[in-house]
Amino acid sequence: MLLALVLVLIGLQYRLLLAPGNLFSVQATQARVERAQDAVDLLAERNDQLTAEVQDLRTGLAAVEDRARSELGMIRSGETFIRVIE
Repeated sequence: MLLALVLVLIGLQYRLLLAPGNLFSVQATQARVERAQDAVDLLAERNDQLTAEVQDLRTGLAAVEDRARSELGMIRSGETFIRVIE
């Protein structure tokens, strides 16, 4: 009886530690899933920011004017453009 119990215990330990789908591979897979989820969360946040920016550009002229001023150096008539060189 004792020998049977020892053999069952050895079989269970083999399955837990060495067989495919063992404890170590499950932990490694969980770590990869967590890293992937972190990357997905960052990308989802970036998508939300870009969606908000697109919506602002579609509805408001202030955002378009800010972009034109900062990226293209455009000015309104009557304004004076001054560039500060560091």
